[in-house]
Amino acid sequence: MNVVLPFSAALRERSSSAHSPRECDGFMTDLLTGAGTRDDYIALLAQHWFLYAALEEASARMRTDPVASVFLSDKLSRLPALEADLSFLIGPHWQGEIRPLPTTQAYVSRIRRVAATWPGGFVAHHYTRFLGDLSGGPSIGRLMQRRFGFETNGIGFLLFGDIADPKAFKSVYREQLDSAPWDDAEKERVIAEVLVAYRFTTELFADLTRAKAHQVA
Repeated sequence: MNVVLPFSAALRERSSSAHSPRECDGFMTDLLTGAGTRDDYIALLAQHWFLYAALEEASARMRTDPVASVFLSDKLSRLPALEADLSFLIGPHWQGEIRPLPTTQAYVSRIRRVAATWPGGFVAHHYTRFLGDLSGGPSIGRLMQRRFGFETNGIGFLLFGDIADPKAFKSVYREQLDSAPWDDAEKERVIAEVLVAYRFTTELFADLTRAKAHQVA
């Protein structure tokens, strides 16, 4: 007998291959294993600022959408923490010091285009970024804390301090995915868009690696 997986489980299963070792090749591997530098970490946060600025701008527009609004929570907001981190790491004029990499520009354009016309696509990007960083961010934050001597300044983006129980929060989010009023065709579209988001993430790491090599050269 065929077992029909809940949508959240099917989404997780179908996207698991996107979490291949290749995703962490180069830039992230160096950062996580000690070969990366403080400047590498700053470069990573800077690109995330552009992504989250686009996502949170889209989130503000989605608050009136009957489907997408269910997934929104002020507890997930990353921009204030990102801006505080960048101010601490770069200085008060940080915004004039950072530039989006080519993949970041393409990723931001995709988020804006999708969110303007397709609530399911917005949810796909919201799920990929917010739940992904909620899952891995705190452990990466603690690692950066030890490696670079941070206290809480500099890693606030990764800590999700307003979410007391990340596991419970993610469980509720997955229940909301399962309850979304999408037919099978729409679910397939959402899964495909999640895979697009993962591909952008992998390509962004490659961009960061190239940018670092160019600076060294």
